[in-house]
Amino acid sequence: SPPLLRLFPGRLSAFPLFLLALLLGFASLLWLQLSCSGEGQERGVPRQPCPPPAPLQPPEEEPSWGPHRLALLVPFRERFEELLAFVPYMHRFLGKKRIRHHIFILNQVDHFRFNRASLINVGFLESGNDTDYIAMHDVDLLPLNELLDYSFPEAGPFHVASPELHPLYHYKTYVGGILLLTKQHYELCNGMSNRFWGWGREDDEFYRRIKGAGLQLRRPSGITTGYETFQHLHDPAWRKRDQKRIAAQKQEQFKVDREGGLNNVRYRIESRTDLSVAGAPCTVLNILLDCDTNETPWCTFG
Repeated sequence: SPPLLRLFPGRLSAFPLFLLALLLGFASLLWLQLSCSGEGQERGVPRQPCPPPAPLQPPEEEPSWGPHRLALLVPFRERFEELLAFVPYMHRFLGKKRIRHHIFILNQVDHFRFNRASLINVGFLESGNDTDYIAMHDVDLLPLNELLDYSFPEAGPFHVASPELHPLYHYKTYVGGILLLTKQHYELCNGMSNRFWGWGREDDEFYRRIKGAGLQLRRPSGITTGYETFQHLHDPAWRKRDQKRIAAQKQEQFKVDREGGLNNVRYRIESRTDLSVAGAPCTVLNILLDCDTNETPWCTFG
């Protein structure tokens, strides 16, 4: 089968799946181009800016790009059309800002419920020593304002998708969407809790970890584009969120996990593949998470 198919295991036969991926990729890129060029939009709707083509990653001795290197950690499962738009867009966006970066697609291929926090922990551990800070970045959120800062967050965690800018979530303790941390600060928090299976609450628990570690959370200033600062690609009618809560999980979701995190995430890397999406490089990690059903029985779909 074609190499791309081996990255994302599924039950479909090779040719129909490959054809479907091509059609989705073409439609996604066409839609992205039309949305940011302004073509086909209703009158009065502001045009969304497209970042221009960026140069390739510079040689290490190029001083204009700075000394730091970002690991863009993207938790992922089966959202191919969003991924095909995200990777080339973010590569151009960060390239224009002269941010050295590497995009890691953290693809969960086990049969447990989706665990965004554990995937980010795995991405942190697997991102290598050549990166010194991370972006916890949702695949369905594209930054539209070129003034948004993705530089090294030396002073503390930097929440790019702040409540006053995010198109959906506006409460003051929100730290989801896009959050930058140095690797040292992420280790200080012991990463994220591995107890959150299904959608939501893991970033709320991480906010309390940030505060408990004595770190000062910072957010953008001087951004005047409000809720049009980002483009949210998620379609709730097409992508149903896994919000199921069984009895024990309802209480657990509001607790702080004081023991788990980076120190006890259990996983195996099934494969690691470097590939290019529309000329933009990224690394796909196929990740098998493990779950102790005695500790978190809500990790299964049963």
